[in-house]
This record gives sequence, C-alpha cells and structure tokens, in this order.
Amino acid sequence: MIRVEETERKLFGTDGMRGVANVPPMTAEMAMQLGRALAHVIRRGPHRHRVVIGKDTRVSGYMLEQSLAAGICSMGVDVLLVGPLPTPGISFITRSQRADAGAVISASHNPYQDNGIKFFSRDGFKLPDEAELEIESLVLNRSIDHLRPTATKIGKAFRLDDAGGRYVEFLKNTFPPVLTLDGLTIVVDCANGAAYRVAPDVFEELGARVIRLSVKPDGKNINHRCGSLFPDQMCKTVVKEGAALGIALDGDADRVIVSDERGRLVDGDALMAICARDMVKRGALAKKTVVATVMSSLGLDLSLREVGVRCVRTKVGDRYVVEEMRRLGANFGGEQSGHLLFLDHSTTGDGALAALRLLEVMLSEGKPLSRLASCYEKVPQQLVNVVVQRRQDLGSLPSVNRAIRDAERQLGGRGRVLVRFSGTEPKVRILVEGPSEGRNRALAERIAGEVRGALG
Repeated sequence: MIRVEETERKLFGTDGMRGVANVPPMTAEMAMQLGRALAHVIRRGPHRHRVVIGKDTRVSGYMLEQSLAAGICSMGVDVLLVGPLPTPGISFITRSQRADAGAVISASHNPYQDNGIKFFSRDGFKLPDEAELEIESLVLNRSIDHLRPTATKIGKAFRLDDAGGRYVEFLKNTFPPVLTLDGLTIVVDCANGAAYRVAPDVFEELGARVIRLSVKPDGKNINHRCGSLFPDQMCKTVVKEGAALGIALDGDADRVIVSDERGRLVDGDALMAICARDMVKRGALAKKTVVATVMSSLGLDLSLREVGVRCVRTKVGDRYVVEEMRRLGANFGGEQSGHLLFLDHSTTGDGALAALRLLEVMLSEGKPLSRLASCYEKVPQQLVNVVVQRRQDLGSLPSVNRAIRDAERQLGGRGRVLVRFSGTEPKVRILVEGPSEGRNRALAERIAGEVRGALG
C-alpha cells in the first residue's frame, strides 16, 4: 500500500489556499493579509518590487483581487493586474515582466462558490513549501502588522491590458513554424473559465477551424457541466462536427482532457505516453525519464517501458512533479488529471500548450489521435472520494487499515491500493487498481465505508 500524507499546514494545501469564497479562511481580510505577507517575503534588495495578479472568472474574484492588491501595496510593493488569464499565463507574464512574484486567484476545477490563491516565484515556478510556510507564519502570528510604509513608499497598482495577447503569442511560438493547423477542425471547451478568450484564439491563429464551447462566463457558470470535469458535450461535438480533436480545459486552464476523432476520451496518462514516446524518438526526452504521480495508471509504466523510458512517481500535486523533474534534470512529466509539464517551454502545467504538443505529434506522424493512443492501455482503476469531518493519521484507524490489508491480499500483487487525504478539499481519496473493474469497485467501496465510519 502507498500512503501519501501532506505536511501539516494551516492555510495552504498542495495547490495554494482554497475554500468557500467569503467564508474563513477564504475572505477579503485573509487575502489582504496574504498580500502583505507575500510582499514581505519577496522583498530583496533596493529595487521597486512588483507582483502580477491574475484570476479566473468567478464572481468572488473581484473581491479577492482588490483585497490582495491592497495588502501588497500596503507593504510598498507595486501590482500588475492582468484580469482573467490562465494560471500558466500568469506564470509566463511574471517571468516576462521580470516581476518578483505572481499571484493567481482561482479554485481551478472547483465550483464557482469556491475560490483560492496561489503564488509563483519570480522564475515562474510555484512557491516552494518553505516559502508558503513562512507566509502562513507571518499571517497567523501577525508579526508584520507594525510594518506600514507611508507617503511615496506605498505601492501602486497598474493594469496590464495586453497580457492576453502576449500569452497567445507565447503559445503560438512554441508550435513549430513548419507546421500549420490549416484544414483541421478542433473543438475547444473552455469551462467558462480563465481561457475563454485566449485558448480558442491560439488554435484559430495557427489555422484551425475552432468550435468554441463554454466561452460565455457569467461569474457562476465556471466548470458547471462543462470543461475537463464534464467532457461529454465536447466528445459529442467532435463527432457531430467531424473534428480531429476535442480539447477540454478546467477553470484555470492548467490542465487538459482531450477527445479523439471518434469522441473517445484520452486522459493525462495516455497523453504522457504519446508525448514521451515521441520525445524519446526525437532524442528530446531528458534522462529518458517521465515524472508522474502515484495516481497514474500502471499502464503508463508499461507503455513507457516498451521504449526504454522509466517512470518516476511523486506524491499528488503538479508542484511536486515539477520539483522532482528539476531535481532529476527531467523535462517532461504530469498527472493523470491532465496537468502536463513541458519544462523546455513552461514552468507549470498548461492545458493549451499540452494540446499544441499533441497536435504536433499528430501532424508529424500523420496519424489520428485514436491510433496514437493505442500505445497505452489503462489498468482498470476505481476512485472513491469520501467527504470527512476531520483529518487524522490514517495509520491510527484500525478498521480502515484492516480493509486496506484485505484489499491488498485479494489483489495478490497484481494491483495496488492508495488511500490519502486530498490536498485541496476535506476528502479522503481511495484508489484501487487491478485487473477486475468489479472487484476494484467492491474493494474501494468497502474501504470507503470504513473511512466514513471513522472520520465521517
């Protein structure tokens, strides 16, 4: 059995801070305190410091954006406001503007009632754990409350109106100039989220005919029966329009799920297999290594092994995938959920960039996605999420551990069990992987029942 326990944190999870908007801790007051703490942490040297702030399309984004900016300015640091832009776009703008940090206001794939805040370092990578813990400490112990710049030392806020256009050009420039999307029809579902303008523009400007779905955000329809969590409409539209590909993004567009030309879903593990096999063929896969998480299917290992590529696993969270990639010197990795990380091009997961890399393989090979995806066969998995009232060391729950051990005995070495706390929600995630879908389901539900009894 593999268990992944997150470091004890008060505010931040595996992807920043997240919760119901306007309910503690996700309040305007907390956003201001986070802004003050971030500004304090990044101040190094005498230059005028700047922080980029972007957001998705949630109605609560206005409230949190202004509060976060106020906190940053109150510490003598300037702010660049870019409005709705994908998380990877904020990372890019932070780097290109030589800003000292970036901040994203988004709850990613969560419903509109939620929101979140996550930070990037000046190099475009997510803040490391130690920096987040320092920010937590500053917020909770109120040790910087007395720091109050005055007069001209107070920060200013500016709006960067062309951020979207800059990000579109960046994405287009990652696509080989010898290739074109002319003649291709592509369905793009933007989840009524941060990519509702920029993502379709990228594919259109590269020559594709784009069918736009979920591109009319109203503040509360983000991720609502659309995007990467609800790809059915995308799949049906691909078949109806005779499209070559369907692309479904999540609310902040840092991950992607795609549909082949037959309307069949292709998840992040399959995409990693396709892209890694192409990269190793071209001699472009550093260290002949792909970094994935413990959630990825054993089918990914099997597909990569066929071409001499090793698969290294980390705990869940794209930040941890990136950290391991940098430690190993690898340049490609990702998650089953659709976070794909191409460090030769970007410092974080980028759904549109991943789709462009996939299209590059399709065009170079001259094969439809359905044929490319045949290189990967998923080992059946059953995932059950259990809402819990509290966190407790899973190892201290006898009934849960008995159910886990029994499941492992029944799998007999031909599968695995993973039980862990979510890093972003009050849930325990239970994954059972093995050759029989029915047995996987039964074993996962039994473990889930014990978890509900112990922590529900």
